Amino acid sequence: MTDIRTLGEFIVEKQNDFPHASGELSSLLGSIKLAAKIVNREINKAGLADITGSVGKENVQGEEQQKLDLYANDKFKAALEARDQVCGIASEEEDQAVSFNRQVNRDAKYVVLMDPLDGSSNIDVNVSVGTIFSIYRRISPVGSPATDADFLQPGHLQVAAGYVIYGSSTMLVYTTGNGVHGFTYDPSLGVFCLSHENMQIPEDGHIYSINEGNYIRFPLGIKKYLKYCQECVPQDNRPYTSRYIGSLVADFHRNLLKGGIYLYPSTATYPNGKLRLLYECNPMALLIEQAGGRATDGQQRILDLIPTELHQRVPFFVGSTNMVNKVEAFLHESDE
Repeated sequence: MTDIRTLGEFIVEKQNDFPHASGELSSLLGSIKLAAKIVNREINKAGLADITGSVGKENVQGEEQQKLDLYANDKFKAALEARDQVCGIASEEEDQAVSFNRQVNRDAKYVVLMDPLDGSSNIDVNVSVGTIFSIYRRISPVGSPATDADFLQPGHLQVAAGYVIYGSSTMLVYTTGNGVHGFTYDPSLGVFCLSHENMQIPEDGHIYSINEGNYIRFPLGIKKYLKYCQECVPQDNRPYTSRYIGSLVADFHRNLLKGGIYLYPSTATYPNGKLRLLYECNPMALLIEQAGGRATDGQQRILDLIPTELHQRVPFFVGSTNMVNKVEAFLHESDE
């Protein structure tokens, strides 16, 4: 027990890794930690309480909202507004960015973008889901309401990003641009304890994660890459293993630990891709690069993309460096 380091203790210990304001980061992550505990408690009631299923409405992207989508969104929004570090949030479940009205919030330096409950359709069948968050330093004047420009910043300007995975155990994983660190929730103590310090993804992997049910709609380069993954070439450790959960956080987390690639290309149905640049791709891209991997839209680095709208979608390829390089090569070859 003497070796346990909590999330709060670790942030203080590493305060030099966050030159902007270590105390502010600790408080901001504290609000995310609190909301994650509350959402975790509700997720653990799935099947016992009336918290699963659809609410009968769609979000701005035209996707059916689940009860827990709205619950998680409300809890994270309330927790962030209650602190003095956040002037506004943008969420996958909100049509527009939300600017907090208290003067103490308008004086805050940061905005948070989030997917409150990634993979929420899996709740009904007891499969891992998660929360994704991204933190930027605002660019609008301090003291004024947050503006869309505060949220439409390229990913390389993130000051922190992370996710919470609600699975066999609950983990919070984050980066401030100085490595990736994971904390496992101990429900008996009510704290997140350091369990994975300086996480690194293997340069090569043997897992590919993609919804192969969409194969007929994939670009030619992706079809060729999948055939490459399935070929029997023992000296290259092929065929690779296919693993797809349908929750980005869960698929990403497994590949981060074991090595692999997650792919969500453009399709005939979603010609610009399906995943959101601001809520999903940017934070995961910062994490994977800090862990030694790569993230691309097939043409360029995700963190260099300039957002043009809050709910912008992009193709997404993220994971072990050599695997991302290989899928890019197949895409470029097919474009020639």
